Amino acid sequence: MQLIPSEKNVGGWDRTVRLIVGPVLLIVAAAALFGVVALGPVAIAASALVGLVFTVTGAVQKCPLNGLLGFDTYRGATEEQTEQELEAAERPA
Repeated sequence: MQLIPSEKNVGGWDRTVRLIVGPVLLIVAAAALFGVVALGPVAIAASALVGLVFTVTGAVQKCPLNGLLGFDTYRGATEEQTEQELEAAERPA
């Protein structure tokens, strides 16, 4: 079992939400560290950890938990689609 999946499994709305919520949680954790927001140490650590995980998994489009649970929200081009696009590009217009 691989900890990091070899193929992308995060895309679409899943990726968008991760790339928005992750940085927001990191900002909240930083604001709490500087006293702008009142949070306890456990909440700060949780916000920072979850924010970091969301941001990284959204950026690299690979999530170990998605792989373990069998979720795949990435809709990349299949090999057949790629071949069809290449053939269409080679045809004269």
